[in-house]
Amino acid sequence: MKCQHFFYKFSTASLFSLLTVLAGASLVHAQNFSQNDPRVDALLGQMTLDEKIGQMVQVDSSALKDKTDVQKYFLGSVLSGGNSDPADNRPETWLKLATDFEAQALQTRLKIPLIYGIDAVHGHNNVLGAVIFPHHVGLGAAGNPQLVAAAEHITALEVAGTGIRWAFAPCIAVSQDIRWGRSYESFGPDPELVSTLGAAAVRGLQGDTLNASSVLACAKHFAGDGGTLNGKDQGNTVCDEATFRKLYLPPYQAAIKAGAGSIMVSYSSWNGVKMHGNKTLLTDVLKTELGFQGFLVSDWAAIDQLSPNYKHDVAASINAGLDMIMIPYGPGENNNYLDFIKDLKELVAAGTVPQSRIDDAVRRILRIKVQMGLFENPYTDPALTAAIGSPEHRQVARECVQQSLVLLKNENHTLPLAKSIKHLAVIGQAADDIGIQCGGWTIDWQGKVGDATPGGTTLLAALRKTVGADTQITFSTNADNLGTPDAVIVVVGEQPYAEFKGDRTDVRLSPEDQALLKKAHAAGAPVVTLLYSGRPMILDGALKNSDAFIAAWLPGTEGQGLADVLFGDVKPAGKLTRVWPKDAGQYSMQHLTGQPLFPAGYGLTY
Repeated sequence: MKCQHFFYKFSTASLFSLLTVLAGASLVHAQNFSQNDPRVDALLGQMTLDEKIGQMVQVDSSALKDKTDVQKYFLGSVLSGGNSDPADNRPETWLKLATDFEAQALQTRLKIPLIYGIDAVHGHNNVLGAVIFPHHVGLGAAGNPQLVAAAEHITALEVAGTGIRWAFAPCIAVSQDIRWGRSYESFGPDPELVSTLGAAAVRGLQGDTLNASSVLACAKHFAGDGGTLNGKDQGNTVCDEATFRKLYLPPYQAAIKAGAGSIMVSYSSWNGVKMHGNKTLLTDVLKTELGFQGFLVSDWAAIDQLSPNYKHDVAASINAGLDMIMIPYGPGENNNYLDFIKDLKELVAAGTVPQSRIDDAVRRILRIKVQMGLFENPYTDPALTAAIGSPEHRQVARECVQQSLVLLKNENHTLPLAKSIKHLAVIGQAADDIGIQCGGWTIDWQGKVGDATPGGTTLLAALRKTVGADTQITFSTNADNLGTPDAVIVVVGEQPYAEFKGDRTDVRLSPEDQALLKKAHAAGAPVVTLLYSGRPMILDGALKNSDAFIAAWLPGTEGQGLADVLFGDVKPAGKLTRVWPKDAGQYSMQHLTGQPLFPAGYGLTY
């Protein structure tokens, strides 16, 4: 198939060539939607109400106990949530899963193809062996839109390789409070930076225009989710309209100009009004004022939070401007997709939801499917599947790691280390743990400790590949029996987490990590500390016990990029996107008090 062949050719290009191509083009393009597509209008004219409502339903794969329900209810989309993986989780199994669902859609009367969606927030992160990129917090520190576009292009290749053509990415939240458990999904607190990198991400996924070579981008979560009080997930953003427009709308304006074909709505509220029921923002601002011509999708069962009455929730969300509803529940559960279909049909019959609103939603969805060439090319070229996790793809992620690292301290020129060093001690569980290195949204929704995914390189493995043959590297999780090393590398930081469970009231380095650093410092050799975290953390004595200190964020599978910087093959270039807090008075960018430990924009080099 022509479109997939394009994908494969581009995936084997050198990193230099890829970045050159991306750098030579503008990062913001006009949206290429035609509001009056004759093909879409013809389809719409043939559809029954059942067929139209089916297009507005997106069901989680685990809720579809019988795949034939895709055909029976004319479903427009299936997704796999953070823990809805096939049994062995290999790329080939994912491809079969998506293909089987697609085959059901193509047996319907009008043969309208399915669009399959998945959270691909730092690479194709649900799939074993896929390349895992640094989370957005690290890419924000790199601040390189061409690199972000390259990373998302590789992500698109790997997503398409599993038969999926819709990525729930990029997250363009403007994160204001590091207590928020999704802070690492944000490029930073500056709307200009988030706008630039978010537009680059959209272009990386979709290309210059939405077409048959695109993986559909989904800018999320509209809007203000990064500004909730005290960083509470799914909380309430309290500010006046001028502040809301200044902080949280610009990334969506940029994403729309870059051609984003879908936008996901936030669980959060603005001044007490749930976003999923906010017609002013979803229809009047987003669709009318900003001119968004793609379609709006809900978050996971998010309309259920509008009220205790599900039928009311269906009416309120569709009338507010939602076009597609994400439903994780199957028959026998509350608020399942059969309930939604029944309720919406009754609401249309009663005139509570106008037929014109249904037609508008379906027209938007069909327009995207037509422009993506899904009718002509619903299936994937196996060559794309074979390229998942390839060396060429991993090279792009390695460069992302290199550019994301922020050097906070480097006394007495401790870094770079010499490759001829005689004895290097490496301590800390995270130094040899790919799960901690990747963080949340890696295979499992909340991430996991240990061998989360094959094919990557831990820091310890990267160090062993980098040093000379005469160098002795010793590894200990607890800093016991250090001996007399010439230098000590300590890796500390957060255990994996994702939304909700990642919310914190106290963002401090753990007592266990502090004790580890004290033991390392007592050995008398220079101490190089790497912090794996989804946000800046209160360091307390950690900085004093380190001769060099690097904020490595959540670097993903390509630990070789860490070694490249530690040994001077690449100079550190990352810069802080926000102040690094000295105490709790700097958790929130909205209420800064006192002097921070480091200012925004800080970052040393060699």
